[in-house]
Amino acid sequence: MSEQTTRPQVALVTGATRGIGRGAAEQLAELGMTVLIGARDARRGEEVAAALRAAGGDAHPVTLDVTDPATARTAAKRIEESFGHLDVLINNAGITGSGPVAPMDAHDQIPSSVDLDMVRAVFETNVFGVITVTNTMLPLLRRSPAARVVNVSSHAASLTATSDPNGPMAALLPSAAYAPSKSALTALTVQYANELREDGILVNAAAPGFVATDSNAHTGFLTVAQGAAVLVRLATLGTDGPTAGFFGQDGPVPW
Repeated sequence: MSEQTTRPQVALVTGATRGIGRGAAEQLAELGMTVLIGARDARRGEEVAAALRAAGGDAHPVTLDVTDPATARTAAKRIEESFGHLDVLINNAGITGSGPVAPMDAHDQIPSSVDLDMVRAVFETNVFGVITVTNTMLPLLRRSPAARVVNVSSHAASLTATSDPNGPMAALLPSAAYAPSKSALTALTVQYANELREDGILVNAAAPGFVATDSNAHTGFLTVAQGAAVLVRLATLGTDGPTAGFFGQDGPVPW
């Protein structure tokens, strides 16, 4: 057997200690992948990895703060030493900027009165953090015969949906931080996909839907498992799968 057919598939999920990130990590582990639990809190990362191992998976904590390039470099070095490559990167770590409140109650996001420091903090994590981690992990992803990158976006990133006053997103308050950061992330996804297409690396954005998590005070109506499913689907695409796309549970999400 060749090395490519015998070596385990390795997936890194950022922000994997709770919510959709943890859900995706659990599902990837169930598929037999070696899952690296990206976490700012090393103790929490080990707790989650231990729980996945107790359930029969192969999981390991990786200390990683996406806003700190030094931790990304250290994580990449550790992954290289332990596994030599990376097959899947799910850029899940993100913040709303408003804390644990329902999106329809995020009054501090309103453009005319928003705090610019909050906007900068949101973009630092949701956009610049993705660039930091992706670029740091690219040498490892290039060693995979079929690498996949999934950027966790949101239906709120859709300009088509959010600009329709009678559409399904009309109940959301105008946002100068979270929604624009996710719009920027989907645009960034396309640019990475265009660059990496010839290398066989598929890069897509995922919209998990309104999932009940800490970030929205558990006001969502989807379970974590339901929200994570689209991430896992994009992380396990075949060689004929799409790239430069934006997908939710039911298929493509309009830009």
